[in-house]
Amino acid sequence: MSAHFVVSADGGSRGNPGPAAYGTLVSDSAGNVSVEIAEFFDHETNNFAEHRGAIAGLEYVHAIDPDARIDVRLDSKLVVEQMSGRWKIKSDDIRSLALRARDAHDPTLVNYTWIPRAENATADALVNEMLDSALGGGDRSIRRTSERLDGDMVGDAPEDQARAELAESTKAAQPPRTMIGWADVGKPTQILLVRHGATKHSLEKKFSGSGGDDPPLIDLGIEQGRSVAAALADSVLPAAIVSSPMKRAQETAAFIAEATGLDVTIDEGLAECSFGVWDGHTFADVRATWPYELAEWLASTSVAPPGGESFDDCQVRVRQARERIVDRYPGQTVVVVAHVSPIKLMITDAVGAPVDSIYRMELPPCSISRVAWFPDGNSSMFSFADVAHPHQRGHARRVNWAVGSFAFGS
Repeated sequence: MSAHFVVSADGGSRGNPGPAAYGTLVSDSAGNVSVEIAEFFDHETNNFAEHRGAIAGLEYVHAIDPDARIDVRLDSKLVVEQMSGRWKIKSDDIRSLALRARDAHDPTLVNYTWIPRAENATADALVNEMLDSALGGGDRSIRRTSERLDGDMVGDAPEDQARAELAESTKAAQPPRTMIGWADVGKPTQILLVRHGATKHSLEKKFSGSGGDDPPLIDLGIEQGRSVAAALADSVLPAAIVSSPMKRAQETAAFIAEATGLDVTIDEGLAECSFGVWDGHTFADVRATWPYELAEWLASTSVAPPGGESFDDCQVRVRQARERIVDRYPGQTVVVVAHVSPIKLMITDAVGAPVDSIYRMELPPCSISRVAWFPDGNSSMFSFADVAHPHQRGHARRVNWAVGSFAFGS
């Protein structure tokens, strides 16, 4: 009976294209990892790195046993379909990689399977380890092997132990769960998340990220901004207003500042996610011009649009912005004027939801969401996308049709 191996591979690019790497693990049918392989590339795409990761695993197994059966597991649906030959490959570079994969091992012995990203976490961690090492001036490739003796794994690399210790320390650093409202956990910092008013891109359902033309508010957006400002002035007494640096957010924040008598502080971390070359295009445009890149982007929040920013990377800077706000205004109420992606990502953090839950939220212009962060690190959401306050009721219907599904960053 032929041997059976499992190749778990992942790839990533910071910038897409940009600094890239793959991480590949090869294990036997019982799940025992025999090798970890990673490699860094100065300037490549996510798709390129994913393909190279699969190829590394195939070539490693073939050198051991040319007759082995191989299950290749990837968290990119795009790459699985391309490697399986079910989807046409437009790029000459990627087509050559697919041919290299077919030559690496008998394709009749290879099966490609998509797995959720959570099940590919070890390969993903290896990608980031490789990127951090190379970009920090360290090694540009990794090859770690473990020998099996009498059923026990020996020779574990020090890096494996370090990763385990880091995981434990991260787990220990998480705040203890508390039933918010049942326990006295101190006075929270309340953040009122206000999406800016409508722009021309909102109505046209176009991608409108931080890499685009930064359109101002249109007349409807100005009306919405004045309305939400009046509502906030009537109902809350904020200690501060913090805004994204983008024009439409600053214009909305200015109305709130005028109504409350406060100044506006700018935080660069609140800018909309960059959608790269997709900025200024509708979803239909992107689907027609970049179908494979779009499929990969929708399949994983770790994937960035060409020349843009992934939602995972955006979440990191949004989290840092929120931490700055909480540290600066402990126990106070702060109005934060931002965009679709930063607001949704801050809410996923507040409720502990996965990043891809942002696809299941609708956020009309000048809607208000209220979240709170407590001194012990816990958080809670009190309301989401509220347009029912008196000054906005008349706009709710018009707003909703203007920002339907896939109106990203408008």
